[in-house]
Amino acid sequence: MEERNIRFVRLWFTDVLGSLKSVAIAPAEVEGAFAEGVGFDGSAIEGYARLYEADMVAHPDPATFQVLPWRTGTGTARMFCDITNPDGTASAADPRHVLKRAMSRAADMGFTFYVHPEIEFYLLNDEHRPGESPVALDNGGYFDHTTLGAGTDFRRDAINVLEQMGISVEFSHHEAAPGQHEIDLRYADALTMADNIMTFRVVIREIASLKGIKATFMPKPFTDHAGSGMHSHVSLFEGDTNAFYDAADEARMSPVAKHFVAGLLHHAPEITAVTNQWVNSYRRLSGGGEAPNYICWGRNNRSALVRIPMYKPDKASSARVELRSIDSAANPYLAYSLMLAAGLDGIEKELPLPEEASDDVWQLSARERHALGIKRLPQSLGGAIRCMEESELVAETLGEHVYDYFLRNKRAEFEEYNRQVSQFELDRYLPHL
Repeated sequence: MEERNIRFVRLWFTDVLGSLKSVAIAPAEVEGAFAEGVGFDGSAIEGYARLYEADMVAHPDPATFQVLPWRTGTGTARMFCDITNPDGTASAADPRHVLKRAMSRAADMGFTFYVHPEIEFYLLNDEHRPGESPVALDNGGYFDHTTLGAGTDFRRDAINVLEQMGISVEFSHHEAAPGQHEIDLRYADALTMADNIMTFRVVIREIASLKGIKATFMPKPFTDHAGSGMHSHVSLFEGDTNAFYDAADEARMSPVAKHFVAGLLHHAPEITAVTNQWVNSYRRLSGGGEAPNYICWGRNNRSALVRIPMYKPDKASSARVELRSIDSAANPYLAYSLMLAAGLDGIEKELPLPEEASDDVWQLSARERHALGIKRLPQSLGGAIRCMEESELVAETLGEHVYDYFLRNKRAEFEEYNRQVSQFELDRYLPHL
């Protein structure tokens, strides 16, 4: 901090819904924060504490120290925090702790869980007013290599900032829809990656704001264009060995990989309320555009919920599975906790892998899908909540506190949504009824 003239240190942590929280301390307070933590009122944070148990303590993780490059006037750094109760026990409401607990279970089975996300988002003109439709920043298309002006410059500047913060970027490109972009982060263990995703969202919004534009991770801001997903490639390693790879298998999938995928498919409906936690998430899932809404797997099948990428089929370290349902607005700590728990359950119970879906599932008739045993994901947040309510796996993975709070919050959101009269209803019914 002295070498870099740091004047403020921001302590970051995440609430149950995945919103980033922050408190700033002076460098002189950091030593005390390491030793004793920093107290705060947990009752003011979504899902953290009831009023009569409001005191919480944030403990900064020194391994996550990074300077915020866009804060050019005054040296500012950040660290992620673990949240505890005043007695030092881990807070049951801390999403970071939920993921640590899930990864500890994987470690007990001999596995390290790695994640590589493809994060999509939209860049918009920041001039539209409330009630008006958003306006995309550009008219580019998939992989377009054109002079897109602000959009192209934006990705370059955002990637420079990410890499200054130690977050490695693997790919970036324009996505299929006007104003839609994708940046893929290089794989890391799930906890590091969840921290990186939270940082990524801050960086994208900050750089956009500096350029006078708006960035959004809303799952589907446009009716006529694809939604924004966070396709997540995952793998389990035993030491330096990829547990998902088997050179003798046609699909290069080991028994561990097959059971992991079977677990994902089996538990997909009940984890969807977390991987797709907003009312708007289901606009993306039901709108096509490479967003899956049928529970199946396939190799190089982008209509499948779980895809087995075949970019480098004979490279052991590249063996992985891709879950395509997660959207860019999910809480990564909770989403990856449940993704891991579902896969580990498949491994422990040796769940059998269903037949591969080799066809474009969207083009099949309902009768054909039924004959193949292919079921749908929940079609609304309400449906996803009902699946989650019946899930022992989700309750056990999230813990009672997070599970109960999350369900209460999502029920309230869906009930509020159901009371709204939409523009669609006014346009469709008001002239005739």
